Amino acid sequence: MSADTGVPRGPRLAVDVGSVRVGLAASDPDGLIATPVDTLARDVPGRKERRTPADVARIVHEVQERGAAVVYVGHPRHLSGAEGAASAAARAYAVGLAQAVAPVPVRLVDERMSTVTAHQALQASGRSGRRQRQVVDQAAAVVILQYALDAERATGRRPGEPVDDERSQHDRTAHGGPVGDGRATVE
Repeated sequence: MSADTGVPRGPRLAVDVGSVRVGLAASDPDGLIATPVDTLARDVPGRKERRTPADVARIVHEVQERGAAVVYVGHPRHLSGAEGAASAAARAYAVGLAQAVAPVPVRLVDERMSTVTAHQALQASGRSGRRQRQVVDQAAAVVILQYALDAERATGRRPGEPVDDERSQHDRTAHGGPVGDGRATVE
């Protein structure tokens, strides 16, 4: 546990899910500051393919390499709080990610305005519009993660909605306990 919160110590990751790119950010083990990691090309397998997408495999690698305690996935909502198509896509991505990184928890956190905030920060730092596109997703992931870190410190709990690995939930129900660890293999 962290000294000032009831949150277990360990690096945290955040993911900003887009239709083309996925931004990735990480924190230090004490959860003080979020830093950019990478912008990944979104890999969407064909309908009949049964493989781990390359972007998910990279996130799994980062979770394992860093010993991540939790993965936060940005949950885009309308300003009214309502969910739309982007929200459903992020939720589906989070469920697949939860299956791949289990037993590390995955949580959906409100990301309203994270991309706008990221664009403003990049513009303030002197990045042109063309150069912003290359890093805006990881900058948005930093905004998402810093929000989550600040919320952890303020409340002493992990923010957001837990994402249940639906497959594991089914396995636990059908078999009376966990089956395997659900981790994707990274080659």
